[in-house]
Amino acid sequence: MKAIPNILPTIQAVVERARWVTIDDEAVAEVAGRLAAEREPLPDWDGELHPVGRDADETAMLTLVLDALNFCFWPLPGSDGRRWTVEYRGELYDGYMALAVALRKAVESDVPLADPDYLAGLTIEQTAALFAPVAGSQEIPLIEERLANLREVGRALRNRWDGSFVNAIRAAGGSAMTLIDEVADALPSFRDVARYRGSEVQFYKRAQILIADLHGALGGIEFGAFDDLDQLTAFADYKVPQILRQFGILRYHPGLAETIRRYELIPPGDEREIEIRAATVWAVELLCEALTARGRPLRAFELDWLLWNASQRLPDDAEPYHRTLTIYY
Repeated sequence: MKAIPNILPTIQAVVERARWVTIDDEAVAEVAGRLAAEREPLPDWDGELHPVGRDADETAMLTLVLDALNFCFWPLPGSDGRRWTVEYRGELYDGYMALAVALRKAVESDVPLADPDYLAGLTIEQTAALFAPVAGSQEIPLIEERLANLREVGRALRNRWDGSFVNAIRAAGGSAMTLIDEVADALPSFRDVARYRGSEVQFYKRAQILIADLHGALGGIEFGAFDDLDQLTAFADYKVPQILRQFGILRYHPGLAETIRRYELIPPGDEREIEIRAATVWAVELLCEALTARGRPLRAFELDWLLWNASQRLPDDAEPYHRTLTIYY
């Protein structure tokens, strides 16, 4: 492959031709000024809720498992009951944090989630037990796809990386981009690319967030140390475009806005979906530039963390996020 460093040019080509989503430059400047003035600290990696191994090797493996599953937590249209929710130590969690605590609970119960043979041989029954919801909440969405991803990770660990993900990390020599390339090549479920008017668009959301999560989970040292973290882009998902739209940075065509307001599914690879994701990545790049000019330099993945956390505090009357059934985010 060796095309990962070309993410931003492929994104820019979409933004320049977009007709469904635009970026408001004045809003970028206003939000950058506010973020620079507020100086909100970057969120720390939550070592109490994420799965942690017995050593750095195992934690790296568990982080790979986490991000193989890090997609689509919203309830499917027409489904009843509370969204997928998991209980851990007397507290209830949904969304991404439900995934984190489900895996942590499994590790604490000695489920061998870092064992390649176990992952490669998982059954649907074992997978359902892994993500068992609390009474009254829905099952985790796309469970068959999650099972397929776990099996894929097991096979790659066993057949390509000699049983341990740290072999891939070592081979990358401290380069996030090299590791992204390797992961996307070895694991098709991480190969997050689209076609837009005949051209390839690269997002690699989960491959990129894997790098950031390794950095966070391992404290930026050993298997979490990378020399080129500044090359990571924002992680184009559901919640970051929602908060950027709330801030007035992203502007949607009225037809797209109405589709989203009605919670209608937008198919994967649809021009509207690609434009939302591309505009998200590009807007974060513009925000980073504006923040640097205002004396608060942040890398794209760090700003993404701040925006994602802010999106969890949106008011109930905020415009909803788009819905696309996909394993990529």
